[in-house]
Amino acid sequence: MNDMIRLIKPHISFDDIRNDFEDIFKTGMHTKGKHVKAFTEEFCAYTGAKHCVFTTSATTALWTCLKLLNIGEGDEVLVADFSFPASANVVEDLGAKPVFVDVSLDTYNICPKNLKKKITNKTKAVMFVDALGNPTGLHDIQDICTAHNIPLIEDAACGIGSHENGIKVGNIADITCFSFHPRKLMCTGEGGAITTNNDEWAQWLKRKMDHGADGIKGIALDFKDYGYNFRLPEIASVMGRKQLPMLDDVIKTRIAIQKSYDKGLKPLGYKVQMVGENAFHNIQSLAFMVPDDVNRDDLIHYLRDNNIESTIGTYCLSGTTYYANKYNDIQPNSNILFERVITLPCFPGVDTNYIIETISNYKSKAAA
Repeated sequence: MNDMIRLIKPHISFDDIRNDFEDIFKTGMHTKGKHVKAFTEEFCAYTGAKHCVFTTSATTALWTCLKLLNIGEGDEVLVADFSFPASANVVEDLGAKPVFVDVSLDTYNICPKNLKKKITNKTKAVMFVDALGNPTGLHDIQDICTAHNIPLIEDAACGIGSHENGIKVGNIADITCFSFHPRKLMCTGEGGAITTNNDEWAQWLKRKMDHGADGIKGIALDFKDYGYNFRLPEIASVMGRKQLPMLDDVIKTRIAIQKSYDKGLKPLGYKVQMVGENAFHNIQSLAFMVPDDVNRDDLIHYLRDNNIESTIGTYCLSGTTYYANKYNDIQPNSNILFERVITLPCFPGVDTNYIIETISNYKSKAAA
């Protein structure tokens, strides 16, 4: 094999979006047009959420949610420790303190008992992360937050299409943030979304996303508040609209690919990410914990030498240089996952047999 086997491939082609792109350029309606409106309605219908507001990224979505909750200096936000740094960075940026909560070595998600230990009178929100798309335990965390009257923000950057207890991600937590980055199951280039069932919050979000404008005063916009421009453009909305109807089939394919990997890798000692009995995982990232006798980093290099792209699962936030230096509170389970989880290629037609064989050869080579 000469061509690199990539981690993921896009699910749409330019031909799928060509006509709509041409129409956008002909009309000159690049923002706040029919596609943004339709995508908003379709996204609400898919997730079951009452309200949806699109953003430029999951990062701006999370940051805006913290602003909505008036989180700032002196406040604490409990953050799942196994995640991309954006989850903590938005808290840090607003002058609040991210308090890192350790995760399960099986599901990679927040452990309820660890969360309860870290709730104080300074806790103003909890951020649950669907680790690599896995929603397991989300309802348990929501119950804890409800009991303590603490808002639950769900970082569902990887979670689109996942569900727990039959309820889709986007319609469980108090407020949920999504990502449409190229590594995600839905790609709009860049982009994100916020969903909520809270009418007051939705009104605030819509106003803030449009520079604070709300209605018309005379013949011009009425700016009733200050705000931002985190809007998703028409072109990105077209891409999202084309992919949303495909999403469930894409997930079915990824589940089948995961089963193929698991059948070949389980006998070698690789452990797939666990999903709760009442949870449904979209397989945003196809991840395994490597056996004790395998050096994950060496395996990644070996696979690359054999034209297979792979990568880490995600980061131990408390162990990153910045946060370790500032807070000195590295979470042990999260750190183990950071060092030992590997993400493997997952897309229609991927040659899992070749990849499994290559991994098996690496283990034989390492044992020699």
